[in-house]
Amino acid sequence: MRIALVVGINYYQYGNPLYGCVDDAHAVKAVLSRHDGGGVNFDCMLLTGTGPSDRVDRSDLKDHIEKLFKTESEIALFYFAGHGHIEATGGYLLATDSRRGDDGVSLSEILTLANNSAAKNKVIVLDSCHSGIAGSSPTEGQLATLAEGLTVLAASTKDQYATEENGRGIFTILFIDALNGSAANLTGDITPGSVYAHIDQSLGAWEQRPVFKTNVKQFVSLRKVSPPIPIQDLQRITEFFPAPGFEFALDPSYEPEMKGRDAGMPPPDPERTRTFAILQRYNRLNLLVPVGAPHMWNAAMESKSCRLTALGEHYRRLVEKNRI
Repeated sequence: MRIALVVGINYYQYGNPLYGCVDDAHAVKAVLSRHDGGGVNFDCMLLTGTGPSDRVDRSDLKDHIEKLFKTESEIALFYFAGHGHIEATGGYLLATDSRRGDDGVSLSEILTLANNSAAKNKVIVLDSCHSGIAGSSPTEGQLATLAEGLTVLAASTKDQYATEENGRGIFTILFIDALNGSAANLTGDITPGSVYAHIDQSLGAWEQRPVFKTNVKQFVSLRKVSPPIPIQDLQRITEFFPAPGFEFALDPSYEPEMKGRDAGMPPPDPERTRTFAILQRYNRLNLLVPVGAPHMWNAAMESKSCRLTALGEHYRRLVEKNRI
């Protein structure tokens, strides 16, 4: 079972309103609920604060967080978009009825609940100001206190504000983009680590900096999308490249086009052209490069070869070890 608590609060009874948090929460719920192919993914509970009659009060927020992390599950994911606050006693997530900064739900308490959770994997995603303090004790500086299986992904450092653009949180826009496939690996899996890498690369050094803290032995997949290459084609990588550093020899019979052939060149061979199509797909995915030629077409027509890149060698080893 995979469960998620998704919270977005625009309306604050005693504070300044926000404008994109509720829409962000709806978008996160939509992308987490289903895999790319339509299969069920997370069972999501959505809490939104849009106005006086649609509130997320502190007691409700705390009760739902407690229930999330007390439930036995494969993954328990908590997403929050709203106001955050930090002071000497630590960080807080503010609810609709929070009268002042420390009248929210304590991040230290949330981390305690997650650390003691019955869930196998715990993921906390925070799009709020100063959220980078999550996982660190306010009295112990940079020392993180994360139990095994816990990952925290925060929109900004403890000293930064989380910004909105065109009525949406910049962090959440990138988070959703990552879950929609921008952070997928070649098997179509999207992990917390790949999500962070996508967000980190998308934000400049002068912008808000995302924070990633984790204590896991193996990343869990948050969502599956269609892989950029059929798995059966990827699995053939050890057939074409049986050993590290191996070079696959090519000749004109691998190229399906007749154009550009010199007299005496062998004609296209159907079996070899099918193989060449897979090799070209590897090339487009940066798994291999032609040797001594600018393009794969030249490598074939000039009877040269191709070899795996460092990324290609990585996937060759995974296939060799039956990890794919």
